[in-house]
Amino acid sequence: MERLSMRKIREYLRLRFEAGLSRRQIAASLQVARSSLGEYERRFAATGLTWPLPASLSDAELERRLFPPPPAVPIEARVVPDWSTVHQELRRPGVTLMLLWEEYRATHPQGFGYSWFCKSYEAWSGKLDVVMRQTHRAGEKLFVDYAGQTVEVIDRSSGEVRTAQIFVAVLGASNYTYAEATWSQNLADWIGAHVRAFAFLGGVPELLVPDNLASGVSKAHRYEPDLNPTYAELAAHYGVAVIPARVRRPRDKAKVEAGVQVVERLILAVLRHRTFFSLRELNGAIAELLERLNRRPFKKLPGSRLEAFETIDRPALRPLPATPYVYATWKRVRVNIDYHVEVDGHYYSVPYALVKQALEVRVTDHTVECFHQRQRVASHVRSALKGRHTTVAEHMPKAHREYADWTPERLVRWAEKTGPATAGVVAHILANRPHPQQGFRSCLGILRLGERHGNDRLEAACARALRFNACRYKSIESILQRGLDRQAWPEQPTLDLPPAHDHLRGPGYFH
Repeated sequence: MERLSMRKIREYLRLRFEAGLSRRQIAASLQVARSSLGEYERRFAATGLTWPLPASLSDAELERRLFPPPPAVPIEARVVPDWSTVHQELRRPGVTLMLLWEEYRATHPQGFGYSWFCKSYEAWSGKLDVVMRQTHRAGEKLFVDYAGQTVEVIDRSSGEVRTAQIFVAVLGASNYTYAEATWSQNLADWIGAHVRAFAFLGGVPELLVPDNLASGVSKAHRYEPDLNPTYAELAAHYGVAVIPARVRRPRDKAKVEAGVQVVERLILAVLRHRTFFSLRELNGAIAELLERLNRRPFKKLPGSRLEAFETIDRPALRPLPATPYVYATWKRVRVNIDYHVEVDGHYYSVPYALVKQALEVRVTDHTVECFHQRQRVASHVRSALKGRHTTVAEHMPKAHREYADWTPERLVRWAEKTGPATAGVVAHILANRPHPQQGFRSCLGILRLGERHGNDRLEAACARALRFNACRYKSIESILQRGLDRQAWPEQPTLDLPPAHDHLRGPGYFH
């Protein structure tokens, strides 16, 4: 209600009861809200006074009768809020101190005012440690990091001692904690630990907050500012955003640092005298103590991490995707003239039109996917065979009409400039592949050896390779590196060659 001066209040009473004006007219005359006038009329009626007012009635007395002070309530008679409940309720989405105060006053009409409510809560929360004092919204943030301590694991068969790293994840609102051991902090273990942490929680938070990003940065470098493509893909799969803890902002890191400290004290310290012979055995022991940690009562707040998780965080988490994220690495490659890309020593085909283009390749344990401008252009079953090709017929050009610059004929003609032996090696390689284009890469490599060692030496090396049926790039490179092309050939018995067949292709086949 708008508080008017006593002059305006007297003028309102005159216009209302003496002049007989309506509230609308009086509000326009006095430039006040109509709702305020209705409240003043109600208060005036409650005083028992009539118009005209007694001449002896002072402004101070009129104000006292219109606005009587509230009945005095002893402080000890006022109900003090349960601050731990207030602190927990503030973590729920949309809950504010104003809302909690209004609910408090609705239950206790003679309770304390809003200013006292806020100051008293601030004083109470100041006695908590910095981690418990922070107000994180339900289901909002999951803090992740590796502990500084490691645990030794002994190989039973060899006696080798390996050190396991300890991954820790802590939910902001409830402090619910997850921990596990991994062999390293590399990208594969980092991503796998996240997947298992989400499964442990049974849901997904809004934000991931890694400390210094660990392996979650570009090229798996610990401190590059850009997210590693695999970590970004994990975040997209689960629908979370990654917000790294800021440098020189200790409050950003306090939650996970405290979580790491709790894991070190209540789990790793307890296990310090135990001997482990496998990572699985170690993680089993960690899981048992982790359950005890989450059920352990808080010291300064009611309940435990598990109870807070069940009532605050779990209802706010988003559901897990239908399938967990499958670990994949990304690499940039360039398409060779044979329209294949190399991944871990094996060659996979892509559409011929992409020759010399840069692609991004996504590699999992079972698949190799090639992307051009974010569009998938090829997908293959991953192969472990080094130096072999996986070729899709649809990726090959139609009779090479559009790409006549690179054909078997051209490679043989180019090799003939070095000598007949070089041409013979090139023809042999092209003739012994299911598709001649699969041999382009090796042939070009052999021809480039002439630039390094000279065409005469290359011709001699190719002649030696033909004699000993060693028509491969690595064999010819070895001959040149060891200088065998300059040595006499060892005696070798003459072999009776089988008669020629139509399906065998020699140098002349490509002319």
